[in-house]
Amino acid sequence: MKAAWRYLPMAAVLLLAACRSSKPMVATGLLSLEPRSAEELLGFLKTPDTDTVRYYSAKADVDLVMGEERKSFKAHVRVVRDSAAWVSITPALGIEVARLLVTPDSLKFIDKLHDTYWVGDTAQAKARFGIQPGLDFLQDALIGLPFGLDHEEKYRSDREGAQYVLTSKERKKFVRAAEDLSPGDTLPDDKDMRERKLERTLRKAERKDAVVFRYWICGDSLALDRVQVADLAHDQQADVRYFQRILVENTPVPARIVLSLSAPGKAATATLDLDRIQLHGPLNLPFRIPEKFLPME
Repeated sequence: MKAAWRYLPMAAVLLLAACRSSKPMVATGLLSLEPRSAEELLGFLKTPDTDTVRYYSAKADVDLVMGEERKSFKAHVRVVRDSAAWVSITPALGIEVARLLVTPDSLKFIDKLHDTYWVGDTAQAKARFGIQPGLDFLQDALIGLPFGLDHEEKYRSDREGAQYVLTSKERKKFVRAAEDLSPGDTLPDDKDMRERKLERTLRKAERKDAVVFRYWICGDSLALDRVQVADLAHDQQADVRYFQRILVENTPVPARIVLSLSAPGKAATATLDLDRIQLHGPLNLPFRIPEKFLPME
Protein backbone atom coordinates (compact mmCIF):
# COMPACT_ATOMS: atom_id res chain seq x y z
CA MET A 1 0.00 0.00 0.00
CA LYS A 2 2.68 2.46 1.03
CA ALA A 3 4.75 1.69 -2.07
CA ALA A 4 1.81 2.33 -4.36
CA TRP A 5 1.01 5.74 -2.89
CA ARG A 6 4.66 6.77 -3.22
CA TYR A 7 3.86 7.33 -6.91
CA LEU A 8 0.85 9.58 -6.30
CA PRO A 9 2.46 12.68 -7.83
CA MET A 10 2.99 10.91 -11.16
CA ALA A 11 -0.47 9.34 -10.88
CA ALA A 12 -2.09 12.71 -10.24
CA VAL A 13 -0.36 14.27 -13.23
CA LEU A 14 -1.55 11.28 -15.26
CA LEU A 15 -5.15 11.93 -14.26
CA LEU A 16 -5.25 15.32 -15.89
CA ALA A 17 -3.81 14.65 -19.13
CA ALA A 18 -6.56 10.60 -23.24
CA CYS A 19 -8.52 7.70 -27.96
CA ARG A 20 -11.28 5.66 -29.59
CA SER A 21 -14.93 6.14 -30.27
CA SER A 22 -17.61 4.72 -27.98
CA LYS A 23 -18.43 2.12 -30.61
CA PRO A 24 -16.28 -0.99 -30.84
CA MET A 25 -13.98 -0.86 -33.84
CA VAL A 26 -15.08 -3.06 -36.70
CA ALA A 27 -12.40 -4.57 -38.89
CA THR A 28 -12.89 -2.81 -42.18
CA GLY A 29 -10.83 -2.88 -45.35
CA LEU A 30 -9.01 0.28 -46.36
CA LEU A 31 -11.12 0.62 -49.48
CA SER A 32 -14.30 1.03 -47.41
CA LEU A 33 -13.15 4.55 -46.49
CA GLU A 34 -13.04 7.11 -49.25
CA PRO A 35 -9.67 8.85 -49.54
CA ARG A 36 -9.47 12.25 -47.84
CA SER A 37 -6.65 14.74 -48.05
CA ALA A 38 -4.71 15.92 -45.01
CA GLU A 39 -6.18 19.39 -45.50
CA GLU A 40 -9.70 17.97 -45.42
CA LEU A 41 -9.00 16.00 -42.22
CA LEU A 42 -7.47 19.08 -40.59
CA GLY A 43 -10.74 20.85 -41.28
CA PHE A 44 -12.66 18.22 -39.31
CA LEU A 45 -10.35 18.76 -36.33
CA LYS A 46 -11.04 22.48 -36.11
CA THR A 47 -13.21 22.84 -33.02
CA PRO A 48 -14.21 26.49 -32.52
CA ASP A 49 -16.60 25.61 -29.68
CA THR A 50 -14.55 23.26 -27.51
CA ASP A 51 -11.22 25.06 -27.71
CA THR A 52 -12.80 28.16 -26.16
CA VAL A 53 -14.14 26.32 -23.09
CA ARG A 54 -12.75 28.23 -20.09
CA TYR A 55 -13.98 26.13 -17.15
CA TYR A 56 -14.12 22.36 -16.63
CA SER A 57 -15.10 20.35 -13.57
CA ALA A 58 -15.97 16.68 -13.11
CA LYS A 59 -15.94 13.70 -10.79
CA ALA A 60 -13.86 10.75 -11.94
CA ASP A 61 -13.63 7.06 -11.16
CA VAL A 62 -10.00 6.25 -11.88
CA ASP A 63 -8.30 2.94 -12.56
CA LEU A 64 -4.53 3.37 -12.50
CA VAL A 65 -1.94 0.78 -13.54
CA MET A 66 1.75 1.45 -12.88
CA GLY A 67 3.98 -1.55 -13.48
CA GLU A 68 2.54 -4.45 -11.48
CA GLU A 69 0.57 -2.17 -9.15
CA ARG A 70 -3.07 -1.28 -9.69
CA LYS A 71 -5.18 1.29 -7.86
CA SER A 72 -8.80 2.40 -8.12
CA PHE A 73 -9.99 5.62 -6.54
CA LYS A 74 -12.16 8.68 -7.01
CA ALA A 75 -11.06 12.19 -7.86
CA HIS A 76 -12.48 15.67 -8.28
CA VAL A 77 -11.03 17.55 -11.26
CA ARG A 78 -11.26 21.29 -11.92
CA VAL A 79 -9.59 23.31 -14.65
CA VAL A 80 -9.50 27.02 -15.40
CA ARG A 81 -8.12 27.26 -18.92
CA ASP A 82 -4.60 28.70 -19.23
CA SER A 83 -4.56 29.29 -15.47
CA ALA A 84 -4.50 26.08 -13.41
CA ALA A 85 -5.65 22.46 -13.10
CA TRP A 86 -6.65 21.12 -9.67
CA VAL A 87 -7.19 17.51 -8.55
CA SER A 88 -8.40 16.12 -5.23
CA ILE A 89 -7.97 12.34 -4.70
CA THR A 90 -10.31 10.47 -2.36
CA PRO A 91 -9.76 6.66 -2.38
CA ALA A 92 -12.30 5.69 0.29
CA LEU A 93 -15.05 7.10 2.49
CA GLY A 94 -14.69 10.52 0.88
CA ILE A 95 -11.51 11.26 2.85
CA GLU A 96 -9.03 13.25 0.77
CA VAL A 97 -5.53 11.74 0.65
CA ALA A 98 -3.85 13.95 -1.94
CA ARG A 99 -4.24 17.27 -3.73
CA LEU A 100 -2.51 18.57 -6.86
CA LEU A 101 -2.25 21.98 -8.52
CA VAL A 102 -0.69 22.42 -11.96
CA THR A 103 -0.07 25.92 -13.36
CA PRO A 104 1.58 26.86 -16.68
CA ASP A 105 5.01 26.73 -15.02
CA SER A 106 4.71 24.84 -11.71
CA LEU A 107 3.48 21.76 -9.86
CA LYS A 108 2.29 21.64 -6.25
CA PHE A 109 1.39 18.39 -4.50
CA ILE A 110 0.21 17.42 -1.00
CA ASP A 111 0.35 13.82 0.29
CA LYS A 112 -2.00 13.74 3.28
CA LEU A 113 -1.22 10.10 4.05
CA HIS A 114 2.35 10.93 4.94
CA ASP A 115 2.04 14.65 5.82
CA THR A 116 4.42 15.66 3.04
CA TYR A 117 4.39 18.09 0.12
CA TRP A 118 6.28 18.91 -3.05
CA VAL A 119 6.51 22.26 -4.85
CA GLY A 120 8.60 23.06 -7.92
CA ASP A 121 8.61 24.30 -11.49
CA THR A 122 7.83 22.02 -14.42
CA ALA A 123 11.50 21.27 -15.12
CA GLN A 124 12.03 20.25 -11.49
CA ALA A 125 8.88 18.10 -11.67
CA LYS A 126 10.28 16.26 -14.69
CA ALA A 127 13.56 15.63 -12.89
CA ARG A 128 11.74 14.42 -9.75
CA PHE A 129 8.93 12.30 -11.22
CA GLY A 130 10.17 11.51 -14.74
CA ILE A 131 7.23 13.25 -16.46
CA GLN A 132 6.86 16.97 -17.05
CA PRO A 133 3.28 18.19 -16.47
CA GLY A 134 1.93 20.53 -19.12
CA LEU A 135 -1.23 22.53 -18.48
CA ASP A 136 -2.00 22.92 -22.20
CA PHE A 137 -1.82 19.15 -22.70
CA LEU A 138 -3.94 18.42 -19.63
CA GLN A 139 -6.76 20.86 -20.34
CA ASP A 140 -7.02 19.88 -24.02
CA ALA A 141 -7.08 16.15 -23.25
CA LEU A 142 -9.97 16.51 -20.79
CA ILE A 143 -12.06 18.34 -23.39
CA GLY A 144 -11.08 15.83 -26.09
CA LEU A 145 -9.09 18.20 -28.29
CA PRO A 146 -6.26 17.35 -30.75
CA PHE A 147 -3.48 18.72 -28.56
CA GLY A 148 -0.26 19.57 -30.35
CA LEU A 149 -2.02 20.09 -33.69
CA ASP A 150 -0.62 22.95 -35.79
CA HIS A 151 -2.83 23.94 -38.72
CA GLU A 152 0.14 25.67 -40.35
CA GLU A 153 2.23 22.47 -40.43
CA LYS A 154 2.20 19.77 -43.10
CA TYR A 155 0.63 16.36 -42.35
CA ARG A 156 0.19 13.05 -44.16
CA SER A 157 -3.19 11.33 -44.50
CA ASP A 158 -3.55 7.54 -44.18
CA ARG A 159 -6.33 5.03 -43.55
CA GLU A 160 -6.29 2.27 -40.92
CA GLY A 161 -9.32 0.02 -40.76
CA ALA A 162 -12.33 2.21 -39.96
CA GLN A 163 -10.25 5.28 -39.14
CA TYR A 164 -8.31 8.01 -40.86
CA VAL A 165 -4.85 8.79 -39.50
CA LEU A 166 -3.18 12.18 -39.71
CA THR A 167 0.61 12.06 -39.12
CA SER A 168 3.06 14.91 -38.80
CA LYS A 169 5.51 15.00 -41.70
CA GLU A 170 8.65 13.93 -39.91
CA ARG A 171 11.12 11.86 -41.88
CA LYS A 172 9.61 8.47 -42.70
CA LYS A 173 12.12 6.53 -40.60
CA PHE A 174 11.25 8.66 -37.54
CA VAL A 175 7.56 7.87 -38.03
CA ARG A 176 8.42 4.16 -38.32
CA ALA A 177 10.52 4.36 -35.15
CA ALA A 178 7.62 5.98 -33.31
CA GLU A 179 5.34 3.19 -34.51
CA ASP A 180 7.78 0.50 -33.38
CA LEU A 181 7.97 2.06 -29.92
CA SER A 182 4.18 2.16 -29.66
CA PRO A 183 2.55 -0.64 -27.63
CA GLY A 184 -0.23 -0.83 -30.25
CA ASP A 185 2.04 -0.96 -33.33
CA THR A 186 -0.79 -0.53 -35.81
CA LEU A 187 0.79 -0.21 -39.24
CA PRO A 188 -0.66 -2.91 -41.55
CA ASP A 189 1.81 -5.54 -42.84
CA ASP A 190 4.45 -3.78 -40.77
CA LYS A 191 7.94 -5.15 -40.17
CA ASP A 192 9.66 -3.68 -37.13
CA MET A 193 13.08 -2.10 -37.46
CA ARG A 194 16.02 -4.17 -36.41
CA GLU A 195 17.27 -3.21 -32.99
CA ARG A 196 20.51 -1.60 -34.20
CA LYS A 197 18.73 0.41 -36.89
CA LEU A 198 16.15 1.57 -34.35
CA GLU A 199 18.94 2.68 -32.00
CA ARG A 200 20.68 4.61 -34.82
CA THR A 201 17.39 6.26 -35.79
CA LEU A 202 16.72 7.33 -32.21
CA ARG A 203 20.21 8.85 -31.97
CA LYS A 204 19.53 10.87 -35.13
CA ALA A 205 16.11 11.85 -33.75
CA GLU A 206 17.79 13.13 -30.60
CA ARG A 207 20.01 15.43 -32.67
CA LYS A 208 16.93 16.73 -34.51
CA ASP A 209 14.77 16.82 -31.37
CA ALA A 210 12.19 14.85 -33.40
CA VAL A 211 8.60 14.55 -32.19
CA VAL A 212 5.96 12.58 -34.13
CA PHE A 213 2.25 13.46 -33.74
CA ARG A 214 -0.50 11.07 -34.90
CA TYR A 215 -4.28 11.67 -34.85
CA TRP A 216 -6.92 8.98 -35.43
CA ILE A 217 -10.30 10.15 -36.78
CA CYS A 218 -13.41 7.97 -36.85
CA GLY A 219 -14.40 7.19 -40.43
CA ASP A 220 -18.14 7.39 -39.62
CA SER A 221 -18.48 10.37 -37.29
CA LEU A 222 -15.24 12.13 -38.34
CA ALA A 223 -14.64 12.82 -34.65
CA LEU A 224 -11.22 12.61 -33.03
CA ASP A 225 -10.70 9.18 -31.44
CA ARG A 226 -7.05 9.13 -30.42
CA VAL A 227 -3.87 11.20 -30.17
CA GLN A 228 -0.35 9.82 -29.90
CA VAL A 229 2.78 11.89 -29.33
CA ALA A 230 6.19 10.23 -29.53
CA ASP A 231 9.16 12.28 -28.33
CA LEU A 232 11.89 10.22 -29.96
CA ALA A 233 14.72 12.39 -28.64
CA HIS A 234 13.83 11.49 -25.05
CA ASP A 235 12.14 8.09 -25.63
CA GLN A 236 8.83 9.32 -24.17
CA GLN A 237 5.31 8.73 -25.43
CA ALA A 238 1.81 9.88 -24.60
CA ASP A 239 -1.17 7.95 -26.00
CA VAL A 240 -4.64 9.39 -25.37
CA ARG A 241 -7.92 7.71 -26.33
CA TYR A 242 -11.38 9.29 -26.16
CA PHE A 243 -14.58 7.26 -25.62
CA GLN A 244 -18.29 7.99 -25.26
CA ARG A 245 -18.52 11.62 -26.26
CA ILE A 246 -21.54 13.32 -24.70
CA LEU A 247 -23.04 16.78 -25.06
CA VAL A 248 -22.44 19.05 -22.06
CA GLU A 249 -23.87 22.53 -22.48
CA ASN A 250 -23.96 21.91 -26.25
CA THR A 251 -20.28 20.93 -26.29
CA PRO A 252 -19.16 17.35 -27.12
CA VAL A 253 -16.73 16.07 -24.46
CA PRO A 254 -15.47 12.53 -23.69
CA ALA A 255 -17.04 10.70 -20.75
CA ARG A 256 -14.20 8.17 -20.70
CA ILE A 257 -10.52 8.87 -21.26
CA VAL A 258 -7.69 6.35 -21.39
CA LEU A 259 -4.25 7.86 -21.02
CA SER A 260 -0.93 6.01 -21.29
CA LEU A 261 2.42 7.63 -20.58
CA SER A 262 5.83 6.03 -20.92
CA ALA A 263 9.39 7.13 -20.29
CA PRO A 264 12.61 5.17 -19.73
CA GLY A 265 11.98 2.88 -16.77
CA LYS A 266 8.44 4.21 -16.19
CA ALA A 267 5.04 3.43 -17.64
CA ALA A 268 1.51 4.13 -16.45
CA THR A 269 -2.03 3.89 -17.79
CA ALA A 270 -5.06 5.62 -16.29
CA THR A 271 -8.70 5.08 -17.24
CA LEU A 272 -11.00 7.93 -16.21
CA ASP A 273 -14.78 7.47 -16.14
CA LEU A 274 -16.08 11.01 -15.85
CA ASP A 275 -19.39 12.08 -14.33
CA ARG A 276 -21.09 15.36 -13.41
CA ILE A 277 -19.12 17.23 -16.04
CA GLN A 278 -19.74 20.99 -16.00
CA LEU A 279 -18.31 23.71 -18.22
CA HIS A 280 -19.18 26.84 -16.29
CA GLY A 281 -17.51 28.79 -13.53
CA PRO A 282 -16.05 30.45 -11.66
CA LEU A 283 -14.25 27.56 -9.93
CA ASN A 284 -12.52 27.46 -6.57
CA LEU A 285 -9.05 25.87 -6.65
CA PRO A 286 -8.01 25.82 -2.97
CA PHE A 287 -4.46 24.80 -2.16
CA ARG A 288 -2.76 25.32 1.19
CA ILE A 289 0.17 23.40 2.68
CA PRO A 290 -0.42 22.70 6.41
CA GLU A 291 2.35 23.93 8.70
CA LYS A 292 3.10 20.43 10.04
CA PHE A 293 3.78 19.00 6.56
CA LEU A 294 7.40 18.29 5.61
CA PRO A 295 9.04 18.48 2.14
CA MET A 296 8.84 15.21 0.24
CA GLU A 297 12.12 13.30 0.10
